[in-house]
Amino acid sequence: MSFGMYNHSVDSKNRFIIPAQLRSELGDRIILFRSPDESKCIYVYTEERWDEICREIDNLPPSSNSRHLQRALLHAAIPVELDKTGRVTLNQSFKEYANIVKDIVIVGVSSRIEVWAQEEWDKEAENFNECLANEIEIRF
Repeated sequence: MSFGMYNHSVDSKNRFIIPAQLRSELGDRIILFRSPDESKCIYVYTEERWDEICREIDNLPPSSNSRHLQRALLHAAIPVELDKTGRVTLNQSFKEYANIVKDIVIVGVSSRIEVWAQEEWDKEAENFNECLANEIEIRF
């Protein structure tokens, strides 16, 4: 289970470091996935979790809609290797999708990690209090 928030930056070779606290659960190979909703971030999954997601997608009832969904979701994922220091290289299309230039925020969100451009994260964070007040009934 991943949680926590970490500020990092992307270097001149489009690499960033996955924090050690999050990296220990990932393994050497991960899946980067463009968020499927309106949030402009990149999801990071373990290969095991990604395999589970793919099985769920494969088990959708056959239809033209499910085939479109499969294409829409699966084209937005790429496998990547972590180097020995825990760095990941982002390709240009993922950087552009998430509006990443330099500063990023890495967030552990249960079964995935999210990578955000600092500016996009700041916009997302503005909605936290409203969401907590209106949607969640968890006792802390």
